[in-house]
Amino acid sequence: MSNKTEIRYLSPVDIEKRKQNKYCRFKKMGIKYIDYKDPDFLMRFLNEQGKILPRRITGNSLKFQRRLAIAVKRARTIALLPFVGDNLK
Repeated sequence: MSNKTEIRYLSPVDIEKRKQNKYCRFKKMGIKYIDYKDPDFLMRFLNEQGKILPRRITGNSLKFQRRLAIAVKRARTIALLPFVGDNLK
């Protein structure tokens, strides 16, 4: 504190470093078919209440997000996944 005219600021947070690149897992892994009979795989795309996570969070492409939604709904219909879950995970 020898010089009182010296003002120090915190460096601004670099937004680009904090932002994670989203990518479609299905395109990257080469998955062409989403199996509705695999509940463990489908659970990755559900939140604690059993709702399907949106594209902006998962990073899926529109085509695969639609296929994922259909697969989850089919799994719910044949009772592989619950419609409503209190604590799924």
